[in-house]
Amino acid sequence: MYFVGLNKKNKIINLYFQDESRFVLFTKKGKALTVKGIKPICPFQQVFQSLYLFGAFSSINGNNCNANSFQLFLNEFSKQNKEELKVIVLNNGAFHKAKSLVIPDNIVLVFLPPYSPELNPAEKMWAKFKRDFSAKLFKNMELLELYICSLVNSLTKNEVISICSFSYIFFNAFWTIE
Repeated sequence: MYFVGLNKKNKIINLYFQDESRFVLFTKKGKALTVKGIKPICPFQQVFQSLYLFGAFSSINGNNCNANSFQLFLNEFSKQNKEELKVIVLNNGAFHKAKSLVIPDNIVLVFLPPYSPELNPAEKMWAKFKRDFSAKLFKNMELLELYICSLVNSLTKNEVISICSFSYIFFNAFWTIE
């Protein structure tokens, strides 16, 4: 694998796995323990308003839709630790490859093979968030957004490393920089 754009401004290289997830006001049912024969009861609403959350997670140090929103994500992400070259591994979503995208100088995109979400550790983060999100009722988008922000802000670096560490990231020889 060749990385184009390595330069002397980048004093650090870090590997991030990016993905986005949709959160809706529609209540997601989860699993619950009850006495045998008793059906669990949870609040429910069928509202189809939603928001997208973009995330890039590093299994190295635990740092934590459309083409316009992805561009906004890239621009903001590039401002964090400007001396770091951010190698972002992501899926093949059409807007990830939009011709209108301007990739910042300190970001390199590496695409996973098509239809392989199991290779993306960011999917495990969304599964954690969605588990925490189950059987919750939010009356409006602002409350949903506040809840998601609290989930994001409660993540620790060790938790991100634990959830996002896949053995292929560290032990296979196909990660080479020349």
